[in-house]
Amino acid sequence: MQYRNDAFGSEISILGYGCMRFPKKNGAIDMTETEKQILKAIENGINYFDTAYIYPGSEVALGKILAKNSCRNKVKIATKLPQYLIKSAKSIEKYFSEQCSRLQTDYIDYYLMHMLTDEASWEKLCALGIKEWIAEKKSTGKIKNVGFSFHGNTETFLKILDAYNWDFCQIQYNYIDENSQAGRKGLEAAAQKGIPVIIMEPLRGGRLVNMLPDNAKKMISDHESKRSAAEWALRWLWNQKDVTCVLSGMNSIKMIDENSKIASEVQIDEFSQKDFEFIKKIKTEIAKITKVPCTACGYCQPCPIGVNIPIAFHCYNEIFIGGKKRAVREYMQNTIFKRNPGNASMCIKCGKCEKHCPQHIEIRKELENAASALETPFYKLAKFAIGKFKVW
Repeated sequence: MQYRNDAFGSEISILGYGCMRFPKKNGAIDMTETEKQILKAIENGINYFDTAYIYPGSEVALGKILAKNSCRNKVKIATKLPQYLIKSAKSIEKYFSEQCSRLQTDYIDYYLMHMLTDEASWEKLCALGIKEWIAEKKSTGKIKNVGFSFHGNTETFLKILDAYNWDFCQIQYNYIDENSQAGRKGLEAAAQKGIPVIIMEPLRGGRLVNMLPDNAKKMISDHESKRSAAEWALRWLWNQKDVTCVLSGMNSIKMIDENSKIASEVQIDEFSQKDFEFIKKIKTEIAKITKVPCTACGYCQPCPIGVNIPIAFHCYNEIFIGGKKRAVREYMQNTIFKRNPGNASMCIKCGKCEKHCPQHIEIRKELENAASALETPFYKLAKFAIGKFKVW
């Protein structure tokens, strides 16, 4: 295993264990198998374990296994404050205490504000005294590092990055999302501040392995390197010096060993020009099944009534690349979980955006298609509930 340093010089394994997808048995976490896998990961040198309050049973399972095997001091626990559930200053402490109890620990190594999607989410926490609370927890050693996880666009990421003196951050990043989400621009901006970056969704939930177009799968299987689709995606990430740790939702011993092997071999800047060209060809094949050729350039913005056009098209395209369930979830994160949702159905068809689109996209027509596909009955129900209770 190889390691890269955090903001304070502590070593983090470049491969992190994503604890959202522990193996299940009869609908519940299989503790026997999960224990074997966690201990195997630690044996392989993985020291970064990422969980969250809302991952069902995850914190409890991780805490029990680490305590049972007396290996809390061998790992770094990352978990997340469910900021979207916070309604008062007291609830911040309540959730944190509950998480420490679940994890059977008296300190958290890496504590994240979970799923910040806009500045308003952070400002709400600030109004409730989060900065003072963090300072107190860090002074007593109960929290070692404070960061945030992010789902949104690059512009918003940069604003949140500048809003506080963060110790680290966590972003969705892979060769398909190079210019969406926080993107390469966000990654490099964080690195310039000396902020370690934890990568989630390196394989887009397995889509860059299991749901690649047939032509892309054949290109990978025929390549002389004999690298798997997963290995190409992981090596593309670790090739970049600004990537600190890549999370993988591993749920088999085989997967843990395979990913650990890659993590022990990979080097920064190892990619050749031919490697980059090959990734570009894979992306081209994926683009062929993309519905809307939006590059997220932002020339269509701002919309007079606030529709987030690039996000709508990104999520619409995701239906055909990563599946509808994933696309709707991401769409929800980027619309109804915000004070100003900007969802596609808000479009009044004024046409101003189309005058500025370099790709000459029929934006009004495609927004209607996006709304029809993404704003499902479940989405509308969730939108009503979130608006009523002001979860954002």
